[in-house]
Amino acid sequence: MPAFFLGKMQSAVTAPAASPVETEVMRIRALMERNQFDAALAAAEALALKVPENRDVLYMTAVSQRNLNRIPDALATLERLQKLQPNFSRLYQERGHCYVALRDAPRAIDAFLHAVNINTALPASWRTLQNLYQMSGQIENAAMAGAHVATLAKLPPDVVTATALFSDGELPAAEAIVRAFLLKHGDHVEGMRLLARIGLASDVLDDAEVLLEAVLAVAPDYNAARYDYAIALLKRHKHLAAIAQLEKLLLVEPNNRAYRTTYATTKVGMGDHEQALELYRALLVDAAQTVQVSELHLSIAHSLKAMGRQKEAIEAYRHAAAVRPSFGDAYWSLANLKTYRFEESEISCMRAEESAPSLDPLDRINLCFALGKALEDRGEFAESFRYYERGNALKKSQSRYRPEPIERNTRLQKAVCTREFFAAHPGVGSPDPAPIFIVGLPRSGSTLIEQILASHSRVEGTMELADIPRLVLDLQGREQDGMSPRYPAVLQDMTDEDFRRLGETYLRDTRIYRTGKPFFIDKMPNNFRHVGLIHLILPHAKIIDTRRNAMACCFSNFKQYFAFGQEFTYGLEDIGRYYKTYVELMAHWDSVLPGKALRVEHEAVVENLEANVRRILEFCGLEFETQCVEFYKTERSIRTASSEQVRQPIFKEGIDQWRNYEPWLGPLKQVLGPLADS
Repeated sequence: MPAFFLGKMQSAVTAPAASPVETEVMRIRALMERNQFDAALAAAEALALKVPENRDVLYMTAVSQRNLNRIPDALATLERLQKLQPNFSRLYQERGHCYVALRDAPRAIDAFLHAVNINTALPASWRTLQNLYQMSGQIENAAMAGAHVATLAKLPPDVVTATALFSDGELPAAEAIVRAFLLKHGDHVEGMRLLARIGLASDVLDDAEVLLEAVLAVAPDYNAARYDYAIALLKRHKHLAAIAQLEKLLLVEPNNRAYRTTYATTKVGMGDHEQALELYRALLVDAAQTVQVSELHLSIAHSLKAMGRQKEAIEAYRHAAAVRPSFGDAYWSLANLKTYRFEESEISCMRAEESAPSLDPLDRINLCFALGKALEDRGEFAESFRYYERGNALKKSQSRYRPEPIERNTRLQKAVCTREFFAAHPGVGSPDPAPIFIVGLPRSGSTLIEQILASHSRVEGTMELADIPRLVLDLQGREQDGMSPRYPAVLQDMTDEDFRRLGETYLRDTRIYRTGKPFFIDKMPNNFRHVGLIHLILPHAKIIDTRRNAMACCFSNFKQYFAFGQEFTYGLEDIGRYYKTYVELMAHWDSVLPGKALRVEHEAVVENLEANVRRILEFCGLEFETQCVEFYKTERSIRTASSEQVRQPIFKEGIDQWRNYEPWLGPLKQVLGPLADS
């Protein structure tokens, strides 16, 4: 295995030093390994008083109870654990052992099957299933289970153990085991693939991509690894490369649902919603499971929404919710249309589902945000805020976001990207003037500006392109030092040729989103962090900074649940700090690159549309066209949360909506300081 993988991925997933609870869990586990189940149970029950919902504590309690022949108690503990962790494979394996002790073969088989469907790397479950099938005369099923036993037996025990941990979400433990194994045994295909899968789960995508390339170089017919590789490419927004890998897989297995579904998703990523709709609808014909059906209706609705076919999208979203009433994503997608109003029956259903103790955490988050919007539309602001607050707290608990690295990056950008530095590199980069960057915070009115520009006959509307962030990741390199990162300091070591090459790479990689118009839009909002890099690699690109009242913008982000990214939005203090660093950094760019970015204030656009449209077009070197004022008539794919709003004429009612929540926004005001009144 290449040595460079010892750095970046490890820093992404390695757990912090053991807490007192973790130390006690390890002590209890050691007691169980010595078969001291009385002592283990007593310690687990004592620890449960402090952490009653801890997965490991409940699991060890159940194992100890079973080994002490307290089977009903063990089953009751597992029932409680299932409500908290419904996708934990080992709870079902333990339930299977309980039913074996009760000589209840049918229930034992069901439990073990549930376990291996979640986690295929459970040798004990497969061995017991093989024995149970043989005892009940199910010869074919016994052979199937035996084949799995044989497959796992061929793998190194460390890889099997790490795979099982990975399947149960224990990424740091899995990573530590497989990394140690690879250091001893080199380029083991299964070990490398597992480390790559850990990288995918941890968003260390570049390392995962390179690892999977190495696996396929050794084992080109390993389709599971090729599929992982396609997923890595898709996550890195390398859609053409992902398509090529998926087409290879579909030649071998044309009916594979996973391949077909991911192929459709990649088409969406390329903006080809027409073909994606055909693919999703074909998958719907033979979809058997409720989850499959509901998710396909959701995907169909997303594409219909992007294409502006709102009525059909609403019907598909509601169908997804009808198929699976707990499907939070379907309800949030309806709320996220911004123009949809929930019926009383839908609100009652959402309340009931959200209050269910066994609800999947992701569904609960989606339902909280959907209920926040539904109650906001009814003017019930206090309860609406409680749901927004609950959804944000749940999401934040799953996030690793910290504001300090963002603030540090701002300081470093200001230190590196000075007026003198830019003066030393005049006219570098690619001279192509085609890109128009729209930057700022999400929910700042950027989709409106995009729609205005995309209505012009010479401008291509694309989407939030990930190409600049991908270039930044490449510049950061694999060896990351959080206190002294390689980027942006590396800009000082680059040559004029390096800047030109990066500009041409950006233009080449974004060509798949264009149809031949001379200009195109890149609306990735967080590119405001990289205005210096953009200027160096694309000196003639236009940059538009969309700005909105601080309180309005920050609260709009707080009540928005993003499909991915934007981790700063799930806490009022975090949002306030992020907004402040945005204002600080844009002020720096205005100072060192005067005139580079045009600031467009959302409130001004709403107040005087035509004057601001003319101002924007003049900045971009474009002649005035009436359709830019009548932007809502333009038919194009729009994928952001404001898609339905910009398909209507401008309305002023939303400007001060945040004031309905002012009694609860004290923490945000305090962080923003004077900006709160801007």
